[in-house]
Amino acid sequence: MESWGYGDDGCGIEMIRNNKLDQFEIKRSRACRFVGDRSQLIKQLEKEGKLFSPQYYCMAKGGYCADDEVCVALVSRAHLPTRFGEFDIAIFENNKDQKEHLIISRGDLDNATEVPVRLHSQCQTGDIFGSLRCDCRDQLEHALQTFAMMDRAVLLYLKQEGRGIGLANKIRAYHLQEQGMDTVEANIALGFQDDLRTYEIAASMLKLLNIKSIVLYTNNPEKIKGLTNNGIEIVRRERIVMPPTPYNIDYLDTKKKKAGHLLD
Repeated sequence: MESWGYGDDGCGIEMIRNNKLDQFEIKRSRACRFVGDRSQLIKQLEKEGKLFSPQYYCMAKGGYCADDEVCVALVSRAHLPTRFGEFDIAIFENNKDQKEHLIISRGDLDNATEVPVRLHSQCQTGDIFGSLRCDCRDQLEHALQTFAMMDRAVLLYLKQEGRGIGLANKIRAYHLQEQGMDTVEANIALGFQDDLRTYEIAASMLKLLNIKSIVLYTNNPEKIKGLTNNGIEIVRRERIVMPPTPYNIDYLDTKKKKAGHLLD
């Protein structure tokens, strides 16, 4: 049996954290409370089509609500030794895109300041297969190698394949690039904006971990803007520029000239 508080007027659940990702308790700050088996509540809300409404999501999942639209919940975690070093891994669910996003982290993050943070958008072609069309895998490995030497750090691995257009559409964009388009022109030709990514979920993940301020490893000004607009304090930016290859030099040039990436 579980007993925990929830307010009818919104998601306002406050998490009381300790130093481990898997141990939370809910601060009872509302009169309305749910008592019982949470799995049964989830099944009932799914049946009624209400589960991903923010008014119900945190009640079912026990997560963090940044506002009236985005709620995230930490649903599993474990230790993760890697070829780069020792990390912890935690999986998050949310009510906005219903995707499983994750973090790879080191150290005690509760109430921490100036935490090194990298937002990495999933790139299956690069991260898994080592595609030379982009610099995604190089950036991912560089971040993990760098963070492995730090006392605390966080890498958010976000399911935003192809700058948000998905894997199939990214491959369609590759085909258009083979016909002479650049990465921005290809996305637009397929009917998308240049970049569909948003960062409110990432910001909520950081807030759920109770991180107070960060050092952001990025070349993308939109990530700086997206996190700042969602309440994350960025103390400074660290560049993460990889040497170009003959296959991605035009791609990187387009990111610099058309998307404003800070590659100098």
